[in-house]
Amino acid sequence: MAEVFCQHGLVKDRNDTAHSNGNIFFTTEAELAAKIRETLRIVSEIQGHSEAIIVEGYKRFLTESADPEEREHIDASDQVREVLIHEGYMSLIDLDFCANFEIAEFADHPHFAEIEALHAEVKAWVASEEALAA
Repeated sequence: MAEVFCQHGLVKDRNDTAHSNGNIFFTTEAELAAKIRETLRIVSEIQGHSEAIIVEGYKRFLTESADPEEREHIDASDQVREVLIHEGYMSLIDLDFCANFEIAEFADHPHFAEIEALHAEVKAWVASEEALAA
């Protein structure tokens, strides 16, 4: 991921405009606004490339967590919070990708009801975080 930031010049731009004391030097507010827009565009591009990887990891989480007798936490909400979110370092955008994943491909799984419960917890987490942000 670091090489992406280097390719887009973000590291050089940071080094040219930020001082180790925390001061950021831009000559105009328009220059700062343009840099913010460009940085957000790059982050969005990176996030878009990450979606497939995140969804694959989420599918693995669902199958590995489907049996409450074998997963780390019996309670679905604890499993989602501790294993998926905290151990997986998931952002709200990452969780939104997971929440939008269609779990129907697991319909024949012997623990499909638990997969549904885990997925419902992810959806609830996203909804609560979005509500806090509103």
